[in-house]
Amino acid sequence: MPAFSVVPPDVPEDAVRGPMDLLVLAERKAAAVAAKHPEAWVVAADTGVFREGRAFGKPRDLGEAREFLRALSGGWHTVATGLVVRRAGQTLRELVETRVLFRPLADWEIEWYLGREEVLDKAGAYAIQGPAAAFVERIEGDFYNVVGLPLCALWRLLLAAGWRP
Repeated sequence: MPAFSVVPPDVPEDAVRGPMDLLVLAERKAAAVAAKHPEAWVVAADTGVFREGRAFGKPRDLGEAREFLRALSGGWHTVATGLVVRRAGQTLRELVETRVLFRPLADWEIEWYLGREEVLDKAGAYAIQGPAAAFVERIEGDFYNVVGLPLCALWRLLLAAGWRP
């Protein structure tokens, strides 16, 4: 096996209702890959967006993406990532949460964004590292978590599992 491989797990992505569901999903994905590659270091992560008790996963279509962005407009939401590292039967896990404040968005801005960015594969229908950066008024926590992989937490888990660069 090469030094690094992407191994898509055959794990159904059940409905995510809250941040802890992301950690459970990442654990299932890590276990599925580890079962096929027992000697490998396995990293699994799942990211979601939450506001006022509602989960904003990957939108089904542009209409739902539009609705997501309207719902996130003008308020705080939380981006959570369930992160798991597995190695030789050892499993380390962490739930990383970052708060993001979107400024109020005009309908034309949402339409502009939907016309420039592929959003159907993004939790919450946005990517902070792209044009949606203009929507972000404030962030509290790990920026890379919002991108989709909390690098500091990953580094910490890998070190705790015995990895050294």
